[in-house]
Amino acid sequence: MVRYIFKLVRVMHSDTDPRQIALGFALGMILGLTPLASIHNILIILFILVLRTNISSAIISWAFFSLCAVILDPLFHQIGMAILVKVNMLEGVWTALYNAPLIPYTRFNNSIVMGSLIFSLVIFYPVYRGGTFLVIEYRDIFMERLNQWKVVHIIKASNLYKLYSRYSELKG
Repeated sequence: MVRYIFKLVRVMHSDTDPRQIALGFALGMILGLTPLASIHNILIILFILVLRTNISSAIISWAFFSLCAVILDPLFHQIGMAILVKVNMLEGVWTALYNAPLIPYTRFNNSIVMGSLIFSLVIFYPVYRGGTFLVIEYRDIFMERLNQWKVVHIIKASNLYKLYSRYSELKG
């Protein structure tokens, strides 16, 4: 995990498009909030690998939102129960899906799976836009100030930092 944090810091200081970093973060959020053993997560992992996303931000986001999911599970259950049980006009849809050949394996009828997926899809775009904004602001404000600190100049001048930079470029 520490390796991915270093990679993310390096990406934040690079010329990587902020939208790629934010997209990785937003897709990782879906992985973290929804139960991992769900078929839709295979699609999310494929999106992370196929689209131009930052994998380090997706992994860090996945870890962070997995911790948040534990706290939010009661909310996900309530959302899922409301959609699966209380919306009467969808009852026929759920019955047809459950009787379809492969659809039941998606576990759509589990209240936490349904609630967490709906929740994560609703907040996907705000997380993506917020992540893009934060990366841009980080680069404009914090990165410039950070690079002016004497401690940063001392660290960058050290042999250990140079060795790490060469190693990470070779492994890269």
